[in-house]
Amino acid sequence: MRGKMGKKGFTLIELLIVVAIIGILAAIAIPLYRAQTVRAKLTEVTNSMGSVASAVSNFYLDEGRFPGSDMGTEAIIRTSLGVALPVGVKYISSARVDANTGVITFGITATNNPLVDGKSLVMSPTIMAGGSVDWTWDQSGGIPRAYIPQK
Repeated sequence: MRGKMGKKGFTLIELLIVVAIIGILAAIAIPLYRAQTVRAKLTEVTNSMGSVASAVSNFYLDEGRFPGSDMGTEAIIRTSLGVALPVGVKYISSARVDANTGVITFGITATNNPLVDGKSLVMSPTIMAGGSVDWTWDQSGGIPRAYIPQK
């Protein structure tokens, strides 16, 4: 006597559909994940640049000009503006403040992304009507727009 057996398992079509859905999700998620990890690494750089920008703004408000000499090294920035930077520690390879324009440039390293490593993140000042300084992120350092912070 034969008993009734229920259908167990999945058909080949059902399995193929699941595999296709997983493949599509992975194709979308992996590049987004990589971009987010680079942005997270650049947070250290942008935070340090924000500290330098604040110090340069204060110097400008006090003196009516940008710092008098090029600040091409972390040690000069620390002694002139009182801002310590983690240069050479993680993702910052160099730091510079231009004496004439006030433009802040930080070199990027060790993010494991060829679109960012070896390039620079740049902040440019704009003097507003009341004498305050407004900072904007600049793409002139060669970093793609996707990795530059929005204002």
